[in-house]
Amino acid sequence: MGVGGAAQRSWGAAVLVLQAAWALGGGQVRYSVPEEAVAGTVVGRLAQDLGLEAGEAEARRLRLVARGRPASVEVSGASGALVVSSRLDREELCGKSAPCALRLEVLLDRPLRVFHVEVEITDINDNAPRFPAASKNISIAELNTMPGTRFPLEGASDADIGSNAQLSYTLSPSEHFALDVQRGEDYLESLFLVMTKSLDRESLSEHRLVLTASDGGRPALTGTVQLVISVQDANDNAPQFNQSVYKVQLPEDAPEGTLVVRVGATDLDEGINQDFSYSIVSSVPASRRDAFSVDPRTGEIRLRERLDYEDIRICELQIEAKDEGFNPLSGHCKVVVQVLDVNDNAPEVWVTSLSVPVSEDAALGTVVALLSVSDRDSGPNGRVRCAVRPPSPFGLVATFAGSYSLVLREALDRERVSEYEVEVRAEDGGAPPLRAIRGLRVPVSDVNDNAPAFAQAVYTVLARENNAAGAELARLWARDPDEAGNGRVSYSVAEGGAGSGSGSGWRPASSYVSVDAESGRLRALRPLDYEELQVLQFEVRAVDAGEPPLCGNATVQLFVVDENDNAPALLPPAGGGPGPWAAGEAAEAGWRAPSSAGSAVSVTSSWSLWARVAWGVPAGQVVAKIRAVDADSGYNAWLRYELREPRGDGPFRVGLYSGEVSTARALEEADGPRQRLLIVVRDHGEPPLSATATLSVSLVEGPEEALAVAGAGAVMAGSLGVGSDGGPSGAAAAATAATNVWLVVAICAVSSLLVLAVVLYGAGRWAPRAAVLAGPAPATLVCASEVGSWSYSQRHSRSLCVATDGAGKSDLMVFSPSCPPPPGPGPKETPQDPPALLDTVSASSVPLAPSFLPAFFLVELQQVWNSQVFTLEARV
Repeated sequence: MGVGGAAQRSWGAAVLVLQAAWALGGGQVRYSVPEEAVAGTVVGRLAQDLGLEAGEAEARRLRLVARGRPASVEVSGASGALVVSSRLDREELCGKSAPCALRLEVLLDRPLRVFHVEVEITDINDNAPRFPAASKNISIAELNTMPGTRFPLEGASDADIGSNAQLSYTLSPSEHFALDVQRGEDYLESLFLVMTKSLDRESLSEHRLVLTASDGGRPALTGTVQLVISVQDANDNAPQFNQSVYKVQLPEDAPEGTLVVRVGATDLDEGINQDFSYSIVSSVPASRRDAFSVDPRTGEIRLRERLDYEDIRICELQIEAKDEGFNPLSGHCKVVVQVLDVNDNAPEVWVTSLSVPVSEDAALGTVVALLSVSDRDSGPNGRVRCAVRPPSPFGLVATFAGSYSLVLREALDRERVSEYEVEVRAEDGGAPPLRAIRGLRVPVSDVNDNAPAFAQAVYTVLARENNAAGAELARLWARDPDEAGNGRVSYSVAEGGAGSGSGSGWRPASSYVSVDAESGRLRALRPLDYEELQVLQFEVRAVDAGEPPLCGNATVQLFVVDENDNAPALLPPAGGGPGPWAAGEAAEAGWRAPSSAGSAVSVTSSWSLWARVAWGVPAGQVVAKIRAVDADSGYNAWLRYELREPRGDGPFRVGLYSGEVSTARALEEADGPRQRLLIVVRDHGEPPLSATATLSVSLVEGPEEALAVAGAGAVMAGSLGVGSDGGPSGAAAAATAATNVWLVVAICAVSSLLVLAVVLYGAGRWAPRAAVLAGPAPATLVCASEVGSWSYSQRHSRSLCVATDGAGKSDLMVFSPSCPPPPGPGPKETPQDPPALLDTVSASSVPLAPSFLPAFFLVELQQVWNSQVFTLEARV
């Protein structure tokens, strides 16, 4: 019970001492442990002394970092105690230095903290004193050696320190000799064997004594040396040195061969007994005996090995001058060499902890690395200054003597700099200063702080119609400067479509095109039809894989380029009645009204038509007119008419672009009662498409009969009309007369409008901006002129703009006017598309209607050459 209480009191006292040391040390914990402690010995309860709770040391990864050399202690993970991990030998770790301390750094995570621990290794008496040699021979001349003569002895050395290294000497009992121990100013002991009584060689020629050295440990350890003293005769004067002690200061960087000092001695004898030589008898420490040499004749002591102030600071040499007499005598002196420090050690920098990579959004003040800096020199040569290069974005913060933290001073941006090569430069205060550089590689980890960005805000893509499903239209690319998942971009069609509003006629863009999520390739999901879709505008979204994801958008304008995929379609008669289409001939119609998509389908089977003309009509008489339309646009819809049969010099001809069938010469009875004409309607596409019409022309007796036929089945502009077998009736004649009256009125009205249009056109030429005339609703426009026929069918509105500039350049932009549908079966009613596309056509590229005509008029003009009557239909 008493022993346990004493142990508790002792432990409580130790805790109080540690707490006091902690308070005085400003955050540094100090422990002490004796050397040679067995592995597992508890040095101290580190976790408890640092104020950690139970289990917190293991959770926060309490660990040690040694400076420069492996530590012989470790932290127990479970208890947080500091225990001995390997053999502790104070002499191996520190030599003769005192105190001997292990300076350790203790690291804690979450948050990262550093503590400094100093473990003092106390000395135990585990080394016995040792003499340089097991025996020493000494020669002493009889009679001439007077009592009181002193003979220097080489003392013993003890690797321990403190009281364990405090040596005491004893000499075995002798009536002739005694031991004299002298302690100098630097606590260095000098041993002398003192002769107390004259020697008589004849009574005893050799004396054997034992010199014992005992240390101050408990129990004390001892070492011995045997002194063999030979008594010699004759020479009675020993050499005498000028000084008993020589003191010299020598810089540690002195080169080999440097003269340390010159000692001098004299001998009062004569002859051979006067000659003497110098030698180094011993040195303290003994390991430095070979570092010096003495010239036996001159007494010059020179340096044989370089000295190191960090290893030894004072060296004591015992110099002997021995004469050459029959019984040689010797004199002794002491040379004390003080080593001076020079700046020969560069600072040393160690990285004790490195936390990389550093996130680019790390807060200012984040600790990146822990550094330890030291210099083996002393004084100003050992004072170290530290700096970091480049000076930003990192800086150094001193946390303790010789300890620094590398912290973040400025915000990071991985896209600008992805990795830093940091140099920590240490410089001491010597002259000249020495430097050390420690390089650190600090990579920056990425965060998702950059949204994908397209190379263009708007992409314009041209795609030919009738493309294959899955065909690649374009490739979109968005750049995200982030890395890994934060920079991996996926693409998708965000929004957009074609049609009117959100009704049944509107289709989303995703039904026409798709974009590959990884490559950004834009592909068509189905063949595109120009007659259905001219422009598709939609947005493509690029989204990265970061958390949270960031996105960017780009607008894609897809223009469908027209292909010649629709053959010309022949139109039925404008009146819509059966007419003469099936009279006497089998007719096969290849016309179909424009569909809801705005296209027309043509079947190449020909029409079978017939007409009558009187014999004797002059050349140039219009017999009939072929009317056709092409659902394509531009040159693909520009039609021309050719007479395939009969070939050669026939009685009829066809207008190349008007489609008017007229007489090439006066008709005669030799031409026969009937003529069969095969007419081909061909567009200007590549390759061209065509349709054929068969016209049977019957020759009658007189012009009245032909005129009656023309009145019965009036031929509208662009259609074929044929008469019946009977003559003209009264109703037909009345209708023809009424038509002529209204025709005259219409011609006057058109002339007035023509004059007004010319005036407006002239004013528009000097107006500051172009005039725009527009008419909504779908229509089919057929223009007949001397240069040909241009058919343009489109579901979208067109604008007619006359724009002028200083260079005299004019462009024509046409809005399709509102026109009635052609006679025949009406197309299915569908919602009208909004006027979204503006076509601009050069005035010199495609034959157009005159630019001064109002765009909201549709004018169909038919010339009936046999009656010299013009029929005009106008719709506002």
